[in-house]
Amino acid sequence: MFKKILIVGCGLIGSSVLRGSFNRKISKKIFVYEKSKKNISKIKKINSKVIILKKLNNKISDIDFVILSTPMSQYERIIPYLNKFLSKKSIITDVGSTKQNVLNLKNKKLNKSLDWILSHPISGSEVSGPEYGTKNLFLNKWCIIVSDKNKSKVKKVIRFWKKLGSKVILMDPVEHDKIFSLTSHLPHLIAYNLIKTAQDFQKKHKKNVIKFSAGGLRDFSRIAASNEIMWRDVFFNNRKNMINAINMFIKNLNSFKKNILNLEDKNLRKKLINSKKVRKQIIDLKQDVSKPDFGRE
Repeated sequence: MFKKILIVGCGLIGSSVLRGSFNRKISKKIFVYEKSKKNISKIKKINSKVIILKKLNNKISDIDFVILSTPMSQYERIIPYLNKFLSKKSIITDVGSTKQNVLNLKNKKLNKSLDWILSHPISGSEVSGPEYGTKNLFLNKWCIIVSDKNKSKVKKVIRFWKKLGSKVILMDPVEHDKIFSLTSHLPHLIAYNLIKTAQDFQKKHKKNVIKFSAGGLRDFSRIAASNEIMWRDVFFNNRKNMINAINMFIKNLNSFKKNILNLEDKNLRKKLINSKKVRKQIIDLKQDVSKPDFGRE
């Protein structure tokens, strides 16, 4: 599909792109630019054919496809090298979780002769690092592509993600950031806040409550173990939508508080019953399976 691919940043997502690309023979040669010496040694073990770049220089001039897999706060530092050395025939994409900020950055900083087609594969995990990557990370998972005027290059990016196993959909960047502020970004913030609340409770009452973690706290702790740099970037870059989602959450939380305080049985049960319907929708849409999870096997 491509002669030469460059993966910039090779943690969980980047190494999964690497594994999947080798497995599905998407490119004849695959290059990786990664700053971490510790990660480089792990990347070399993934496939002996991977070519490690120590610098972004004229060696990338004939790269067909560049995938930015670093935290979004690193994009601005990388763009000058792409501007200087990439051919106008190259295609750039990224895996960032917010899109309006990336689009603005692209429009302001990227050389107009280069094409950056924005992507967001919905297939992360709480773990980070190349050792956790898998060739099937994107299998049957959604990948959002932001619509672009260069239709031919959009088609190539769509084909790339489909080759890795993704289900692809085109979306407007404004709509994307609103939707994922609720479906992804707010749940992560709630998880971080819940774990902080448990820590504060433990400190105040001088009791080890964490060892009694039930399924709820356990599952939230998994989400709260996610990479802090990545999620800082997400929260800051989608702050307007995040604030709106937080305000909506606080309003509903206060409503639950009122129901419990006043023993409003009917109102509370109605909310609980309606919430169960969403779980059924998620299962029906094959975003999860119905198998109960009372503990990992």
